[in-house]
Amino acid sequence: MSTRPKIFVVYTGGTIGMRKTSRGYQPESGYLQQLIDQVPRFADPEVPHFEIDEFDPLLDSSDMTPAHWLDIAERIRRNYAAYDGFLVIHGTDTMAFTAAALSFMLEDLGKPVILTGSQIPLEETRNDAQANLLTALMILGRHHRDLAEVMIYFDSLLLRGNRARKVSVGSFDAFSSPNYPPLGRVGIEIGIDWPRVLPPRAARPEPAEIAVVELGRATVAAYRLFPGLKPAQLSAMLAPPVQGVVLECYGTGNAPTADPEFMRVIQAATEAGVVIVAVTQPLRGSANLELYATGRALFDAGVVSGYDLTTEAALAKLFYLFEKGYGAGLVKELMQRPLVGELTLPGAADDKLAELTPWTIEDRELSERREH
Repeated sequence: MSTRPKIFVVYTGGTIGMRKTSRGYQPESGYLQQLIDQVPRFADPEVPHFEIDEFDPLLDSSDMTPAHWLDIAERIRRNYAAYDGFLVIHGTDTMAFTAAALSFMLEDLGKPVILTGSQIPLEETRNDAQANLLTALMILGRHHRDLAEVMIYFDSLLLRGNRARKVSVGSFDAFSSPNYPPLGRVGIEIGIDWPRVLPPRAARPEPAEIAVVELGRATVAAYRLFPGLKPAQLSAMLAPPVQGVVLECYGTGNAPTADPEFMRVIQAATEAGVVIVAVTQPLRGSANLELYATGRALFDAGVVSGYDLTTEAALAKLFYLFEKGYGAGLVKELMQRPLVGELTLPGAADDKLAELTPWTIEDRELSERREH
């Protein structure tokens, strides 16, 4: 009997398995498996045994929705006991959104989940698809007992999924983790930065299944500030039935607070129970509303600091917290606390895992509270 680890592959679509047609690259059912079968390296003993479960129809990732997040999570849940790790093959455009969502949806995760894809299809002679696929599979095979979080592997970097962002459409290094170092770097050797890796959230021994929290039923949105915005536009975004909004601010959480109409809109929304979370537009840095007077005005109006949350992670976290049934006050509180390594608190040493722990006992007790 084979002792090779078993990896369950959820193939959603994306560039990696597309075929060139007269209308451009398009996904085609069964084609990725056909291409893999033609590459002997995928059958090498160093590569774990893997089975592909294909979406029908395959998706361009720009068509990804929360319903598809749930489909991915449910496929992982149903096969959780039978496999050692999970690979999600995904298009690059919304990969960071899916990785962030899965990091919250898959509660008590005790096994690794890696998302990968490519910039060039596997069918092309020169491509990044083969290396990304093979390396992601090998990381899962070698470290399935030690890694237990949702990650992205792309072009030699292993990134925490809820820290990653797509940063390039024209180069192989398409993803970065601007505010948290990579969990691993792949060169001649596969190197994992173990002090930065989250511990498993699952009890030992592993449960036969894990809980999945469905996202998408809450009404949340993102709004990017820009010079010349009309407060009426923002007011429409904040109107019922919206429950939470990620506000992409300037710098460290700055906004046009000298505009009284803008501030009136913000104040009215927070008083009505809308959770507004400030994040920063720049790739690197943190939105801390207590640093500058303009940010402080937002703070006084009821906006909360998102610190170094990415927009993708902030949206997923809002979905998750509202889905858990928490009221606005508790959602505000938890948006500013790290649950699955998604943010760094001000003043925390960014090289200490203790500042990025998932649910602690205190958090779990807090999570039982409900606001009505």
